[in-house]
Amino acid sequence: MKRITILVDGMADYPIEELGGLTPLEKADIPVIHDLASKGEVGLVDTIPTGMSPGSDIANLSVMGYDPKIYHKGRSPLEAASMGVDMTDSDVSFRCNLVTLTSEDEYTDKTIIDHSAGDISTEEAAALIEYLKVHLESEDLKYFPGVSYRHLILWKNGPYDFDLTPPHDILGKKVKDFMPKGPYGDYISGMMKKSFDLLKNHPINLARVENGLNPANSIWIWGEGKKPTLDSFHEKFGVKGAVISAVDLIQGIGVLAGLDVIKVEGATGTLHTNFDGKAAAAIKGLSEGYDFIYLHLEAPDECGHQGDLEGKIKSIELIDQKVVSPIFNYLLKTDDDFKIMILPDHATPIALRTHTSDPVPYLIFDSTEKTFDPDRKFTEKCGKESGIIYDTGVSLSLYFFDK
Repeated sequence: MKRITILVDGMADYPIEELGGLTPLEKADIPVIHDLASKGEVGLVDTIPTGMSPGSDIANLSVMGYDPKIYHKGRSPLEAASMGVDMTDSDVSFRCNLVTLTSEDEYTDKTIIDHSAGDISTEEAAALIEYLKVHLESEDLKYFPGVSYRHLILWKNGPYDFDLTPPHDILGKKVKDFMPKGPYGDYISGMMKKSFDLLKNHPINLARVENGLNPANSIWIWGEGKKPTLDSFHEKFGVKGAVISAVDLIQGIGVLAGLDVIKVEGATGTLHTNFDGKAAAAIKGLSEGYDFIYLHLEAPDECGHQGDLEGKIKSIELIDQKVVSPIFNYLLKTDDDFKIMILPDHATPIALRTHTSDPVPYLIFDSTEKTFDPDRKFTEKCGKESGIIYDTGVSLSLYFFDK
């Protein structure tokens, strides 16, 4: 049995008046996904445990079969694993976003207008992080460039008593009430403030502004964590598996779970990612001996954070056309039985521009099962009306793997 999970980050949403009360998922033209739904199972799954924040780290751990209440030690250590940054048990890591802030004189009077600095290119971002390293690094505190706006800080033998806020949770808000708190909050705040002074007139940012792009004029530090340990995915589910994703978070979960990481050139995590390349990589992996592929697609989430309704709908349509369709058609031509699971990790509603803890719809197509309902589609509404709900992502994962 071949299995593939197609995780469409942030795809779920709320009804939108502009769409006549439809969600982006209901509005999108996705004939292949709806065909799989009519011949499969649609329901709801609660991927976020009660009392935990609806982050992609928590939700993806859950969907991959790891109870976040047991295994979650913070977001950034998962990314550190993907980046090859070694952590000891006493180290603390942080996510370091390049963001766009408004230009008021006082840092705390500024407003965060873009958590991704206009989806800054990896090359531009790396140059900015290297520049900051010269001014902000110390013997115990190191910066590591990542992909696009997503970077990492490692504090050797660092403190772990912080209250830090994800930047995508406070878009359009003044940062005053969301500055780092805790015994070392002022130290973290000081780095963020100094980064603005260093970056505001950097040639890369001056060129971005001249070209009508958001400048990466500050860092925003959040997502602290300590070194995690995950059980072997192979031992849990008895499969040889791999992950495909543009983001270090998902790759890091894969590394820690003992899954292989398949890199795809041109995978950016945005609407302009290499969808064709991701599908081709998944097909190649399945054809060359992998029993399971975890294929992560970030674009709808990024569009949700940007409030880009048109982009979110378009990204869902592209995933149907360029990802789900070729993978399904390939599997149909093989002699293998197979299962396809499609779901978001969480909702990222356009109206809120951040994640929510709402249960999300899932779809499972099993080539060995014969069922058909022309009215069954893959939408939030159909998931709710099915009457099927899994109370954790872990329980859905066990079901998917027949455990």
